[in-house]
Amino acid sequence: MIKTILIATDFSLESLEILKKVLKHKTEQNDENQYNILFVSGYDMGDSIRDLLFTTKSTIFRKIRSQEFCDAYSIINNKYPTLINKITCDIFTGSFQRTFNNYIEMAEIDEAYFSSAKIRNLKKGQFDVTPYLQKCKHIDAIEVQTQAPEFIPEKGRLAEVFL
Repeated sequence: MIKTILIATDFSLESLEILKKVLKHKTEQNDENQYNILFVSGYDMGDSIRDLLFTTKSTIFRKIRSQEFCDAYSIINNKYPTLINKITCDIFTGSFQRTFNNYIEMAEIDEAYFSSAKIRNLKKGQFDVTPYLQKCKHIDAIEVQTQAPEFIPEKGRLAEVFL
């Protein structure tokens, strides 16, 4: 059976810690399901008609998502091939709780996770979807305890994924 997991993210390597913990827990439980992973961040499109007409998701992702993030989730994807069906990134552009509830319903989200740590690596226009997720009526969001290790030989590098 294929289920969908939403992870609130800022598209930093630190936010992949949530995915690692969730997949490790599911592996320990011998979970037989496969999961579509959906990383979601908020993005304020602004009021400019020009921006609204000519801005695409790919141009937004070039601004807010690093290549290291993509490489790192590919590594995690290769580590858990039996659990992961596909990994997708998306943005939420609404500003109302009702809109977010509809987003969750339309995406058919089965589980949602967010970090206990404050998201602080937000780029211009980006916002945290965690408050929307916590108030969502359609799903119970689960808080995952994350913390940065004391010593990382290559902080901010792809090596963090292997810790």
